[in-house]
Amino acid sequence: MSYDAVVLVSFGGPERPEDVMPFLQNVTRGRGVPPERLAEVAEHYQHFGGVSPINQQCRDLLAAVRADFAAHGVDLPIYWGNRNWDPMLADTVSRMRDDGVTRALAFVTSAYGGYSSCRQYQEDIAAARAAVGPDAPVIEKLRQFWDHPGFVEPHVDAVRAALGQLDPAKRDTTRLVFTAHSIPSSMAANAGPHGGRYEAQLHETARLVAAAAAPDLEYDLVWQSRSGPPQVPWLEPDVNDHLATLAQGGTTGVVVSPIGFVSDHLEVVWDLDTEALETAKQLGLDFVRAATPGTDPRFVTMVRELVTERTDPDGAQLRRRLGELPMWDTCPTVCCVPTRRP
Repeated sequence: MSYDAVVLVSFGGPERPEDVMPFLQNVTRGRGVPPERLAEVAEHYQHFGGVSPINQQCRDLLAAVRADFAAHGVDLPIYWGNRNWDPMLADTVSRMRDDGVTRALAFVTSAYGGYSSCRQYQEDIAAARAAVGPDAPVIEKLRQFWDHPGFVEPHVDAVRAALGQLDPAKRDTTRLVFTAHSIPSSMAANAGPHGGRYEAQLHETARLVAAAAAPDLEYDLVWQSRSGPPQVPWLEPDVNDHLATLAQGGTTGVVVSPIGFVSDHLEVVWDLDTEALETAKQLGLDFVRAATPGTDPRFVTMVRELVTERTDPDGAQLRRRLGELPMWDTCPTVCCVPTRRP
């Protein structure tokens, strides 16, 4: 198959204080999130001057991938469009059409399967193409990459570096805590053709990182950044509640590794670096947050390898399988369809 562009598709975020509430309304439209929760999250953004770090992180990743493409002879232009804030995906798709792009590959800044982490990106791509019209370029999403070495290995090294900041004399009472964005339990149950894919992939990533970084330490996968109405069950335990449980059980220090994220989103710098850190201080726990991949050269190389799988006839040698679903294929129509959206 021939492709003539790559588009980076990300979540988006505000870049000035007056953007915050409109951005959050875009994110939560139709989900029944209480106004008081929106106000609470808006305050988190204002704590950082109304600026989300995610857009600059996308710019940095774009620059790194463009340089990597140029160094390895991948002659494809790279565009960038967001789901929830400027540059909006529909505007980017319109520009791609005007530039003569007819078929493109999409790299999304989410490693996992599930509705909000995969299928919703597919739906937003389809909506953007529909908004542009019948001459919009075809856009095919690259596969999920939760177990790709270019994603796992940076997390491994980050955990090792974080452990190096804790007292080695207390290693026997140190624990690894992996985190990812919580989602409604019903959505988790419907992730993938047979359900449970989001949790299963995260458990596997946690296992891979823990086994390589600190096989002698116990670890847990917990959740963060819940945002839905309180009456809807979400994945638990929350990281703050889990820290309290660990402290009661004799744990003295934790390394918290946000394996659910590819870069330091607001959910990382607020929910972990601010709230979870404060919780740990109150509990008397030593706390170090491990870094995310960001623009680690291995992560950048991974983007190129995912593209090569689809553009190079020899790329089949790089392909891996996820159960019965070849990950380089388009997801089946039944994949990650929630029975009821939150």
